[in-house]
Amino acid sequence: MAETPKHSPSGELKIGLVCAIVAHTMWGLFPIYWRQIGNADSMELVSHRIVWSFVTLGLVLPVMLWRGRWGGFSVVFRELRSRRVWAVYVVAALMIAINWLAFIWAVNNNRVLEASLGYYINPLLNVLLGVVVLGERLRWPQWVAVGFAAVGVSVMAIGNGGLPWVSMAMATSFAVYGLVKKKATLPVLLGLMLEVTVLVVPAAIYLGLRLAEGVSTMQTGTPVEFGMLLGAGLITIAPLAFFAAAVQRVDLSLMGILQYVGPTLQFWVGYVLFEETLDPSRKVGFVFVWIGLLIFLVASQFKRRRSTLVAEAN
Repeated sequence: MAETPKHSPSGELKIGLVCAIVAHTMWGLFPIYWRQIGNADSMELVSHRIVWSFVTLGLVLPVMLWRGRWGGFSVVFRELRSRRVWAVYVVAALMIAINWLAFIWAVNNNRVLEASLGYYINPLLNVLLGVVVLGERLRWPQWVAVGFAAVGVSVMAIGNGGLPWVSMAMATSFAVYGLVKKKATLPVLLGLMLEVTVLVVPAAIYLGLRLAEGVSTMQTGTPVEFGMLLGAGLITIAPLAFFAAAVQRVDLSLMGILQYVGPTLQFWVGYVLFEETLDPSRKVGFVFVWIGLLIFLVASQFKRRRSTLVAEAN
């Protein structure tokens, strides 16, 4: 029997890079997709996203498990008997629901720039949570990076008469989501299935009430909007699948850099395509945040290289 051809390490890296770029590009262009469903309010869109993600994963995952992926049904069922697993994913579900709602509200209310800001400051908020919750220590360049981001957010808050709460809600919910998922044991898609399982009943009830009142977008919208709502599950799952394939093949330091593709695309979608206002305080605020991120990235890369050199020397 002929051997199954294997990809070379360089070939695996290329596949991983393509998957990572596709995933982050899809996330960056998400505002365009949701903006096309103009007749639906934010809660309805999030509910459709939850319900159709549940349906899509409910069709795909059993086939993958039957073929032995992730150890098959027996391994997954053993994990699901753990109360700790369910506790982790209940909290994760609440955080991702807040994040999705804030994001779609931002898209529907011409706040895509604020949405992109939320994803820009998220890595720095992750670092702060690590200090506060996990007792981690930051080196001085990381504190400088956090300081620049804080100045940037403060400038926007002063210039616009209040905190960019959409950005803060998105960054905070996603940072807590990431912190909780450090305790997660399931693969990405299985974890998402648990999260939408927690949320699917209230989401379905809300959609049912909309249908009963005759105001559901599936009743009042165009055929294109109807089809896009049905595709909400696929559009949610596809980038996650690409991302899961990427993290298996691409170094985490490179993945850390690529994560800014998404918010950068969102920034340009909001500024160029949707023509959102970039007033002086926002411009200055974004510059401070970007400087902070640059310092953070350089410091992180330097730390990883030093750790690698020390490990090789030993």
